[in-house]
Amino acid sequence: MKHNEWVAGPPPKDPDVREEGATATKPKTERPRMFKVILHNDDYTTMEFVVEVLMSVFRKTKIEANRIMLSVHSSGKGVAGIYNREIAEAKAGQALDLAKGRGYPLLVTTEPE
Repeated sequence: MKHNEWVAGPPPKDPDVREEGATATKPKTERPRMFKVILHNDDYTTMEFVVEVLMSVFRKTKIEANRIMLSVHSSGKGVAGIYNREIAEAKAGQALDLAKGRGYPLLVTTEPE
């Protein structure tokens, strides 16, 4: 017997070669579903307060905050940010708490992207 012959059984399988009928499955890591945090317009919450919320809770620059506030004012609502579910709900809660503490009826909701 030659030195490089297999003594028993077939040669080891090459992991990169698929056998007929075999399916290679790689586990897919799915990105978590993202949620929009939406500020809704009302007749009582001031534009200045909305800008303050956007800057303090959502970490927007003054320019970004003003742009979003104008969107809320003109179209009735605006997206403050997009986050995974836990963060979106936490930020919405922070914004609502801040509004409630100041006596504003600001409505903040989350919805899937």
